[in-house]
Amino acid sequence: MIKFLLVIAVVFVVLSLMRGGREVRRSREQAKPRPASPPPPQDMVECPVCHVHLPRTDALPGPDGHLYCSADHRQRANGA
Repeated sequence: MIKFLLVIAVVFVVLSLMRGGREVRRSREQAKPRPASPPPPQDMVECPVCHVHLPRTDALPGPDGHLYCSADHRQRANGA
């Protein structure tokens, strides 16, 4: 009779540990941050002076309508 109760107790403990492990795994999976989606591609332009490609949002417009990578290149191209 004691052996029977001991076996039941061991089975109960094992099942309790297994159930607790699943809950911990579930909570960890829910807590993990999802990877951020990559940013959308940007429109790239080429500096007419040094031929470096850069995002259109970072380029500096010149009086001639071209886009430049820096103020120095904008001045150099316009002869100032």
